[in-house]
Amino acid sequence: MKIKKVTKAVFPVAGMGTRFLPATKSIPKEIMTLVDRPLIQYAIDEARAAGITEFIFVTSRGKSALEDYFDVAPELEASLRKSGKTALLEVLKASNMDSGAIAYVRQNRPMGLGHAVWCARRLIGDESFAVLLPDDVIAAEKPCLQQMVEAYAETGGNMVATMEVPREKAGAYGVLDIADDMGAIVRAKGMVEKPKAEDAPSNLAVIGRYILSPKVLNDLNTMKQGVGGEIQLTDAIAQQIHEEDNVYGYRFQGQRYDCGSKAGFLQATVAFGLARPEFQAEFGAYLHELVAQQKAAQ
Repeated sequence: MKIKKVTKAVFPVAGMGTRFLPATKSIPKEIMTLVDRPLIQYAIDEARAAGITEFIFVTSRGKSALEDYFDVAPELEASLRKSGKTALLEVLKASNMDSGAIAYVRQNRPMGLGHAVWCARRLIGDESFAVLLPDDVIAAEKPCLQQMVEAYAETGGNMVATMEVPREKAGAYGVLDIADDMGAIVRAKGMVEKPKAEDAPSNLAVIGRYILSPKVLNDLNTMKQGVGGEIQLTDAIAQQIHEEDNVYGYRFQGQRYDCGSKAGFLQATVAFGLARPEFQAEFGAYLHELVAQQKAAQ
């Protein structure tokens, strides 16, 4: 059976970003810049590379800057054109979205990731869809979601991005219980949200990329509360294992940065800065000198 192409993606961006206060007092966390692009732009670019054409943002009060970011800026573009800054005009194009390409729905209460995805149910309809968490920024030669879409074309069902983590850190993730390990793809027989280290069924953690069947929304409709009293997306996906036995983990190729934490954001800034040819020499020399000074001080 031919598997239908995934063209819709949900971006849950309703969180308050309290770990980045006071910066997030006035701007959404997703607008914070990694080098010179906001986190949300990395997620959008990855989705586009995977063939996504419909973008669904689950937002909350105070997130209007996200809507403005993806709108055209006629005055700015006119000023750049008048100044002959054609290279910057090209840069701006990546942040412009066609009319109707993005839809926005509100999550009016912070009830968890599962609830955020459920809020987009009417726009998702009866199609399989992707979910991207902008906090998880992934540096990869082939974008992570594109890798997953290609693997999903072979498996169908539901697919989550996975990576090995130290077992003592499993409590920060959803963790797969593995039925079959086929290398890049594993078939899951269970999923546990934020288990204690001693109870984790494996060290294969789920990170913020998903391709899901619309049947997951049926399970979210029950509004069953899980860990932390929230409606967990992991629980709804795990239910699909019992009902359909069609949940797969995908070991993506690339480096994931947790930009939901300050340390992860700083690590990503260094890595992405060094990856840019125009910064490599000056920035690399600075970091080398900084490390030398620290060693000398010891």
